[in-house]
Amino acid sequence: MTRLARAAGRLSVGSRAYGRRLASRAAAWCARGRRDDLTGWRAALGIVVRVALLMLGAYVLARMVRALPALMWLLTGWWTIASWRAGKPPAEPAEETPQSAPAEAGVEAVRTLLLTVMGEADRVHLRTVLAHLHDHGQWEGRTVSDLRAHLELLGIPHDRGVKVGRTPTWGVRRRDLEAPSPVEAQETSPAPSTAA
Repeated sequence: MTRLARAAGRLSVGSRAYGRRLASRAAAWCARGRRDDLTGWRAALGIVVRVALLMLGAYVLARMVRALPALMWLLTGWWTIASWRAGKPPAEPAEETPQSAPAEAGVEAVRTLLLTVMGEADRVHLRTVLAHLHDHGQWEGRTVSDLRAHLELLGIPHDRGVKVGRTPTWGVRRRDLEAPSPVEAQETSPAPSTAA
């Protein structure tokens, strides 16, 4: 792979990761608008106000770009720099134990890590896995979005509806981890016989 292809790949991965990170932060900010001391529609009024503020901000930004097209160069430069930083490859792990190093580990090592963090439960949130990694000095400065992107590259199933306790968010389920991944299934499938 050439340097140009590596740079393009980093920008592509980083752009997706940064876009997901912004969307996740916006959703979390809106969700924090919910009032626990109220019930019914009044409790959700803060969420509606925050969504309206985001939409108003997007509208004002679009109007500014229409009025000053040169502003798009500034926004493009900002997005490119942010994508480049978000696409930074994970640092090399200090030790190759599956409990603390998913950085460049294979599918089986990451699956073992997830099952270890899961313990006796049948599911775990990705933020719990990330906290475990930070406790072991791994993936410092990385986010759940980065972990999701890494799991996606490895083909490990994960989704946003995993409920631990009463909170659904991004996580993995034991049943998905114990099933063979598509990559492994392809590798272990018997080769067609060439004998006549």
